Amino acid sequence: MANFSLKITQYLSPVNNSVITKETFSFLKELATNNNKEWFLDNKITFKKHEADVKSFYENVQERLNVHDEIEKMKMFRIYRDVRFSKDKTPYKTHFAGSFSRLGAHLRGGYYLRIKPGETFMATGFWEPNKEDLFRIRKELEMDASEFRNVINKKSFKDIWGELEGDGVKTAPKGFDKEHQNIDLIKKKQFIFVRNFKDKEVLSTSFIEEVDKSFKTIRPYFDLMSDILTTNLNGESLLD
Repeated sequence: MANFSLKITQYLSPVNNSVITKETFSFLKELATNNNKEWFLDNKITFKKHEADVKSFYENVQERLNVHDEIEKMKMFRIYRDVRFSKDKTPYKTHFAGSFSRLGAHLRGGYYLRIKPGETFMATGFWEPNKEDLFRIRKELEMDASEFRNVINKKSFKDIWGELEGDGVKTAPKGFDKEHQNIDLIKKKQFIFVRNFKDKEVLSTSFIEEVDKSFKTIRPYFDLMSDILTTNLNGESLLD
């Protein structure tokens, strides 16, 4: 029994925490084809191995992030789907995903990375800001959006992250002028950036470096937004 337990432990140990393997992609593709409880239970040990490998990869990403940022926690999302309110009743996600939360009230924004054959992407920014934060951002953009535009339109930034994404209202939020020169930004409800990856990029040994470089490039945006969300319109700190 002891030898068997040792073998299982060794089997579940990550092979290389700096890469996403072809074997992990193959498993996710098989899961997509066999998304049912019976198959999953028969292959649960294999799943646990790949889960451990990917978690180790995410932990390595976190270590790199902490070189140039401060990460409070890393969260790996469970493979099990919540099907209570979904027409799709397949029980399992066919991807691995995790998020990285920045430390403290003074550091705003977060990082997200999803690993899925054919649909790997990373995202960052402000997905669902609460109403107070959203109003503060809009008031800043109403007053002056020049610094915001300078940050997100810088070539080195756009080469990696492209255009600002996120849902918005159709006309103008209540209390804001629909003819305002910055209404395109003020209408936003989300302030996010997304970068997609091809499978060959994800399976490359340089993928983790590309993830880290991309997250590092977002910092001027985070620094600006953190400053906005921790001060009033007079530039006075809200954290004192």
